[in-house]
Amino acid sequence: MRSDVVLDPPRQGAEGKGVRHVDTLDLGGSPPPRPAAAVPLPVPGRIEEGGCGSKDTLRAAAITAGKSDVLDRYAADYPKGPHDQPQSMCPAFGSLRVGLRMRRTATVLSGSACCVYGLTFTSHFYGAKRSVGYVPFSSETLVTGKLFEDIKEAVEGLADPALYDTIVVTNLCVPTASGVPLQLLPDQINGVRVIGIDVPGFGVPTHAEAKDVLAGAMLAYARREAEVGPVAAPANRVDRPTVTLLGEMFPADPPGIGLMLEPLGLAAGPVVPTREWRELYQALDGAVVGAIHPFYTASIREFEAAGRPVVGSAPVGADGTAAWLDAIGAACGIAQDKVDAAKNRFIPAIRGALAARPIAGRITVSGYEGSELLVARLLIESGADVPYVGTACPRTIWSDPDRAWLEAHGARVQYRASLEQDIAAVAEFGPDLAIGTTPVVQYAKQRSIPALYFTNLISARPLMGPAGAGSLAMVVGAALANRHRFERMTAFFDGVGVGPTAGQWETTPVARPEFKAKFAAKRIAAAKAEESVGV
Repeated sequence: MRSDVVLDPPRQGAEGKGVRHVDTLDLGGSPPPRPAAAVPLPVPGRIEEGGCGSKDTLRAAAITAGKSDVLDRYAADYPKGPHDQPQSMCPAFGSLRVGLRMRRTATVLSGSACCVYGLTFTSHFYGAKRSVGYVPFSSETLVTGKLFEDIKEAVEGLADPALYDTIVVTNLCVPTASGVPLQLLPDQINGVRVIGIDVPGFGVPTHAEAKDVLAGAMLAYARREAEVGPVAAPANRVDRPTVTLLGEMFPADPPGIGLMLEPLGLAAGPVVPTREWRELYQALDGAVVGAIHPFYTASIREFEAAGRPVVGSAPVGADGTAAWLDAIGAACGIAQDKVDAAKNRFIPAIRGALAARPIAGRITVSGYEGSELLVARLLIESGADVPYVGTACPRTIWSDPDRAWLEAHGARVQYRASLEQDIAAVAEFGPDLAIGTTPVVQYAKQRSIPALYFTNLISARPLMGPAGAGSLAMVVGAALANRHRFERMTAFFDGVGVGPTAGQWETTPVARPEFKAKFAAKRIAAAKAEESVGV
């Protein structure tokens, strides 16, 4: 996750009706009530402001309020596991991140103030340098339909074509459960596109899939525009067919993929989610789509509607690169001799890089970014023993090549992995290194097992082609070499901070077993007295 978000121009002229600007933009407060919106609003669910009930309660309210179609589509696109859903950050962070990284795009949230604060804080923590729009609500504006009118008014005030190409409005849990109908917003205002999406925590399992919710909505909008007539040409056009890359990647990976595609007469196209609107047209115009992250179901649906074939997996490691180039060549009708020439050029270099930086040790891999299977493949080809791969994302047909390869190499792949499953794998396999989310890392380190946080330390490196080969060796090797340090620290602090030694003390605590026995006897006597009275 990087901090290279381009700043929007200053918002002169964007002061619309009731629009106030603070660090988190407060787009239109809740002035005295006025008549309900003059649109066919659904029957609102009775969800009070900030009253985030159970997921079942919110889901039932959303269905009553007319959101069943949205929830049914999400259930089909992002099927959950045997448990309710993986433990992850708020899903809306994913779609928020996509919007904040796009140039000339305004982002507006509608939800409980606590949720908006948390999402805004997290987005700025991960490098977003733009304000986030917020339309607050009260119980009355929520259930009378006035919140929708407030949102519409705020969007109208923001819709300045000199500043923005697109405005993205996102319903969080409570507005979704109450049926706030963002689909009734105009498709465009003053030439600025308006996209409304629902990203409730009770409907979208992970923040990774929420990226697809917005990316798919944008692709659908762009595809409709392209079907109607001419659209803006991309800033950088190439004279060869392109391969659209689906899923966020390290910045060095797309150029590396482009080098591998050059012998095939192809070029690397845009990466979806894109950084600006016109890249969506170029993405839809690609010869083939490489589903680097295989869970972008809504986006893939739009590409298939545009007649574009989709290829799973990625050019990771020697085996993965060879299989991916074969699949891309077959999808584009490239002669096999050209494909073989590309493989002969790059596969030996990848094998050499892997051999030069071997990884020795048992490693468990888990995370919620969606690239966990690719990382595991690269580790195995580097020489590591990887018995377990857990991902919070779902199984799809586009991840089957990676799953099959990993299982053939002795790895157990767990889709929709819960925190408990990831931790159980660390306990079961006793790895030399655990790669995972923050609580998995904590669990491992408490047991003297070196551990790395997947998102910041593993995702922030190239994975594809020759550049990716050996890229993990330095950080993984350094972590593996720290086992003795963890053992020394564990031995030194053994017993400190647990049980009666927890907290701050002016003197060393002294065990008083007689007090424990005395109070235990009192508790037993009290329990017997209570039982006697009850009888």
